[in-house]
Amino acid sequence: MRLTTKGRFAVTAMIDVALNGRTGPVNLSSIHQRQRISLSYLEQLFGKLRRQGLVESTRGPGGGYSLGRQASAISVAEIILSIEDETELKNRAQRPDAPGAVHRCTTDELWESVNRRAVEFLESITLQSLVDEQISKGVRAARKTSVPVLPGRVKSPPVNAPNSVFAMGALLAKR
Repeated sequence: MRLTTKGRFAVTAMIDVALNGRTGPVNLSSIHQRQRISLSYLEQLFGKLRRQGLVESTRGPGGGYSLGRQASAISVAEIILSIEDETELKNRAQRPDAPGAVHRCTTDELWESVNRRAVEFLESITLQSLVDEQISKGVRAARKTSVPVLPGRVKSPPVNAPNSVFAMGALLAKR
């Protein structure tokens, strides 16, 4: 397991979904706004998280992502391992006695032990415990708006005009 920025972003985004997804799916644009993580990067991460069953996607207006199972059943280790590249995992899984394997260093066993302990530690931390920690620090779920406002765009004022020829005729008849 490698502890990378990609893993940190994945855990941060999952906390956001767990915290803000109680009233419905959370769209990536809102995670991008709150967490300042690139939208294209989030799309890549959530594709991997979805394939591992950690999140579910909902299409259409009001769609987004929700947790694939209870936050108390998702560990930080699962999140980090789910976004690692498959080729990296295969390379690390290669047995030392396999044909073509490089002779192992005596410190390799030490680093494998450190890695196992890190995985065990991260398996003991649930997504729910991280959400609870954020709540205890005063972080609250964002309010849902009926119409998402994209960064850099100004929400236009409501239009007070007839929406059909018939409504216009009725308006003119009153004058």
